[in-house]
Amino acid sequence: MRYLIYVLAFVSAHSAAADGCPVAPDHSGELDRLYSEVQSAPNEMVARAYSDQMWDLWLEAPDEPSQMMLNSALSAMRVGDYLRAMERLDTLVGYCPFYAEGYNQRAFVHFLRGDFEAVLPDVDQAISLNPRHTGALAGKALTLIELGRNEEAQAVLREAVALNPWLNERFLIIEPEGDDL
Repeated sequence: MRYLIYVLAFVSAHSAAADGCPVAPDHSGELDRLYSEVQSAPNEMVARAYSDQMWDLWLEAPDEPSQMMLNSALSAMRVGDYLRAMERLDTLVGYCPFYAEGYNQRAFVHFLRGDFEAVLPDVDQAISLNPRHTGALAGKALTLIELGRNEEAQAVLREAVALNPWLNERFLIIEPEGDDL
């Protein structure tokens, strides 16, 4: 009986993966460590190494086809071919709807194109899938600033900087007036 349950679970898991993208790798333990390290980093250079490691994890797609889509989109973005990047990212998001970085990169292409209203749904989806994604949070803050929604931007920016106090965007935080003693 135990063998039958194992076989059914194996077949069920593999047929779900065959129908689409598998679940993204769980890097939560490693990310917990990296957030702790970046928060206690003695300087920006050390912190940047931890941030780069976070990006390496976020950019690890769930499987080979999704990694190829992401890499193709990133290559297109590097040469300014935003149409090709959007096509690849649309395909990636359709294939892997639970992979946060697909949405985050698509939001970034919208940002680069100056389509700030289009950024928000994708960056919000990325954040809902990965609430501690400091890149997505910073991107949302920058977008809100571009839209003139500075109060909202400040709240999101503070959330991102609480996770990674070395973000470049930390300099955009506006301290409330009247806090002088």
